[in-house]
Amino acid sequence: QLQLVESGGGLVQPGGSLRLSCAVSGFTLDYYAIGWFRQAPGKEREGVACISKSGDRTNYLDSVKDRFTISKDNAKNTVFLQMSNLKPEDTAVYYCAAAMSFPCPLRYIGANSWGQGTQVTVSS
Repeated sequence: QLQLVESGGGLVQPGGSLRLSCAVSGFTLDYYAIGWFRQAPGKEREGVACISKSGDRTNYLDSVKDRFTISKDNAKNTVFLQMSNLKPEDTAVYYCAAAMSFPCPLRYIGANSWGQGTQVTVSS
């Protein structure tokens, strides 16, 4: 059974940084691509970043390029999203998900392949 648990969210001022973690169990990180998604109130869920199962490819939403970095530690079964220079428009619930294909299209993510989410709020 796939299980993904996000942590690391919180309240941060504009320009600040946060590092999100996604701890996985029930599978190994060399079997799935892992994506980070976010959903703000009243908006659709959008893909933020994805890392391939081999770890050699990454993909980012244009608005977070050069500010966010996705990485993973296979030994710890954990995927990270380092977020810097945060902006108020980054405020959302952030989810990680296991995808059968890179770059983590939604149609390749099963309903039971999502974490519960962690809230990120960027505000002064």
